[in-house]
Amino acid sequence: MATGPASALEFSQNKILAGSWSKPVSRGGATGIRTPDYAGNSMTIELKLNQKSVSLDADPDMPLLWAIRDLAGMTGTKYGCGKALCGACTVHVDGQPVRSCSYPISSAAGKSVTTIEGLSADGSHPVQVAWRELNVPQCGYCQSGQIMSAVALLDKNPKPTDEDIDNAMSGNICRCGTYTRIRAAIHKAAGESS
Repeated sequence: MATGPASALEFSQNKILAGSWSKPVSRGGATGIRTPDYAGNSMTIELKLNQKSVSLDADPDMPLLWAIRDLAGMTGTKYGCGKALCGACTVHVDGQPVRSCSYPISSAAGKSVTTIEGLSADGSHPVQVAWRELNVPQCGYCQSGQIMSAVALLDKNPKPTDEDIDNAMSGNICRCGTYTRIRAAIHKAAGESS
């Protein structure tokens, strides 16, 4: 008889939107995604992570994703494909959206990195509020990357058209197909009616 959460990843909507995700649960010997070993030359890399100065000892080739998750302990940014194709790992580096799974931590040295946890401590960022009000998440796995891409879009274009949204969000895949809700939430966050 199974005990514990009803699914391998149990999320509450507010945790998804605030970036404080549950970690994968072991089931029958299965373990979640493992960080690759980076046993190369470790060096201290200094950067701003969610507006706080941090020093991380890491192999300079380690993807920023693993440094954020495993060294800094911020698990809101997700691993999706490892090839910068799906957008689940999107974070901002100096205000620009990047796919952290393929972005070496050495490239982030001296820069400002913002993750889903850094948008707002209480989930009150306008994009997070719109996501919650329109019930955008289904499974929720891709949503931190979706939100980070949406925030980057609205920072550059505060009144995007449907075409602008589709173009900006085309690098983010949602296997649950919540694209119409994502578009509506971006319009809502921009102060427009969907």
